[in-house]
This record gives sequence, C-alpha cells and structure tokens, in this order.
Amino acid sequence: MKIKVLVVVAALLAGFGARYLVDQNDKPAATPSEIGLLQSGTETINLFDNNDSRIRVVYFGYTHCPDVCPTSLAIMSAALKSLPEENLEDVRPIFITLDPERDNGEAAQQYAGYFHPNIEGASGSKEKTDALARKYGVLYQITQLEDSAMEYAVDHSSYFYFLNPNGELLEKVPHTLNPNMVSDAILRLTAQTQ
Repeated sequence: MKIKVLVVVAALLAGFGARYLVDQNDKPAATPSEIGLLQSGTETINLFDNNDSRIRVVYFGYTHCPDVCPTSLAIMSAALKSLPEENLEDVRPIFITLDPERDNGEAAQQYAGYFHPNIEGASGSKEKTDALARKYGVLYQITQLEDSAMEYAVDHSSYFYFLNPNGELLEKVPHTLNPNMVSDAILRLTAQTQ
C-alpha cells in the first residue's frame, strides 16, 4: 500500500514539474512593447512609440557585414537624401543589429551614422533580436568562420521594412541597388498617413 501511495505522489510531482516547465517555455521572451525598447548610442529608443507618428524604415543587419549591409544602408541614405524636407520629417530610419553580442547600442549608432545622420542604429538583447526577427520574418543564422579574426558571420535576409508607429508591417522592399524603390515607398506610405 505504501508503495502505491509513493508512486502516486511521485507521479503527481512529476506531472506538476512537467506542467511548470511547459508553462515557462510557453511564456514569450518579452511583451510586444518590451521588444521595441532598444539601445541607440547611450539612449533607449522605442521602436513602437505611438506618440511618434513617423513611418519606420527598418533594416536588419550587423556592423561587421562585408557587403550587403553597407550597400543597403548606402541605398537607404541615397533614398533619404532624395526626399523633400517635409517627407524626410515623416520618416524614422532605423538600423537594427542582428549581432547584439558584438554590436551594442553605441556601435550600432556609430555605424548607422556613417551612412546618414538620420539613421538610428539600435541594439537589443538576443531575446529581443530574435523576437523582432520572428515578428517580421527576418531570416538569419550565425555561421562560424574557421581561421578568421571575425570568428563568425551573420547570414541574413535583406529587406527594408516599413512599419507603422505601433509596429504593424505596412510593406517591405527587397534588397535593391535602386534607391528610388525605397524613396517611392516612403513617399507613397507617408502620403497615405497624412
């Protein structure tokens, strides 16, 4: 009889323990409002700030990227430079690093600033980075580089994501060498919100 009671107690404890682990794994890493809080330079910025009505133009990459990121940020810069001043005021360009281990908020901001003074560089925790990547369908993976001082690369998809202040995806433009594709999307989307 005692053995049956011990087996039942052990089974109940195992069940409660398993339920606890499942509940912990089901919890999101961060709430939607938390994943939008990122470091830019020494400041905290909020990607999802409804008090800031500007359309976000977000590019995900990393500062050690040898080709795609510098090209894309140069295209974003050219698009911003082509905009009339009143339209430039309606857009908030943001570079978000996919490599928070190497790119803190200061490194991301410094890198983004090389391309255009309006582009904010931002970094968050790995959990926030993963959550933002999932939210917008950004594909990326770490690739180890043997015999390289860089140690690893971050292979990633390359899109410009146009977001409402609340984080809703309005449109995305694939990697391009034509800044007009980005500036045309900015002009069209800012006209719709006016």
